[in-house]
Amino acid sequence: MKWGKGSGQGGDSPRGYHHGNLKEALVRAALALIAEKGPAGFTFADAARWAGVSAAAPYRHYRDRDALLADVALRGFELFTEALSGAWKDGQPDVLAAFDRLGKAYLTFAKDEPSYYSAMFEAGVSADSNAGLRDASERAFGVLRAAAEKLVAMMPPKERPPALMVALHIWSMTHGIASLFGRGDAARRALPMPPEELLEAAVLVYLRGLGLSGA
Repeated sequence: MKWGKGSGQGGDSPRGYHHGNLKEALVRAALALIAEKGPAGFTFADAARWAGVSAAAPYRHYRDRDALLADVALRGFELFTEALSGAWKDGQPDVLAAFDRLGKAYLTFAKDEPSYYSAMFEAGVSADSNAGLRDASERAFGVLRAAAEKLVAMMPPKERPPALMVALHIWSMTHGIASLFGRGDAARRALPMPPEELLEAAVLVYLRGLGLSGA
């Protein structure tokens, strides 16, 4: 599955500023430059040059490079939330099967949208610097937290850990595997098995540790 078609990562959109939408051209420029140089490897002027506009033109929409990266990250989180929600489907028809789909959707996003993924998690832009970005990132995590709540609800009441703690554990595990082994750029490390299998095994061990032996 692909998200963000035409985002500047091999999509159909032409390079540069050709259709009167400078903001979109700058987003495409940022995505392309992240793919080429990483989120810290280009300047605001580089983005303007890639888009085919003057160095002053980007200031019509963004105060600086960090604001541009924050917008890219926000858009990435919106796509990410859509992907996670579509995989989770409110835990239907089976919570554990839906949880497995959720983890695979996380890995797929890191593989298919490495530039968005880098902007979201590696650009060094604080979510608190942008209310929209903060809300978008919280919505994405909210899908994982909702899944964790359904998981712990399967346990006896006296043995249930806090759902937030479970969500943070699963997020850390999934994100680590995605960042090391599942991404779709040059930072991906070799692994003698598919990252999906590694994640499935790790989650299985974790769930059994919680007493969900049926996992």
